[in-house]
Amino acid sequence: MRKSLQACCLALGIVAASIAHAQQYELDLSRIDLSAIDPQAAAAIGGDVLRRAPDPAIDDLFQAVHASSRTPREAALLCGLFEPDADRSMAALQRTVERMGPDSRERFANAFVGVALAGLQGEPAAYDAAQARQALKATVVKAGFLHAGFSAGINASGDDAASREARCTAFGQLVDVLGNEPLETRALATRWLLEQGLTLAVAAR
Repeated sequence: MRKSLQACCLALGIVAASIAHAQQYELDLSRIDLSAIDPQAAAAIGGDVLRRAPDPAIDDLFQAVHASSRTPREAALLCGLFEPDADRSMAALQRTVERMGPDSRERFANAFVGVALAGLQGEPAAYDAAQARQALKATVVKAGFLHAGFSAGINASGDDAASREARCTAFGQLVDVLGNEPLETRALATRWLLEQGLTLAVAAR
């Protein structure tokens, strides 16, 4: 019993760590089901939390990204996360979100809770890298047809301000197109982008 309680406390600690300053946000705590938390998963959640979370939880995270990408200042913050050499860990996401407005912080906080809890309670979700690549490729092609300048932006490889701005614009366009795709496609592309950033969005063309 004591070990189970400690595991539950650890699980809550992990959730709290993923949503720093959570007391500032209005979280949906009714989603927390301690009885369903796997203690072993709690100890090993770190690197595979995104793999363990089901598509709906990943899509909540995508929807938070999509909403924030429509605000220029927050879009710029998000774009930094998806630069080829950026840190895209949950901790890095957390640090970025802390710099956003209250509405975005609340959306991300709830999404983080969902991803963390689903990861603690579930088995690793099926993930086919080739399928994810194909989903992203189809989205990249569609974005190229829908948005003038997208191809040039997504292929901008420099480290100068102009190249970064072009990639950021293309990222926003890509997210917009993904927002109209089926949930499975959004989840596949989101998992890929969180692992690889925009580097392989170019390779997926």
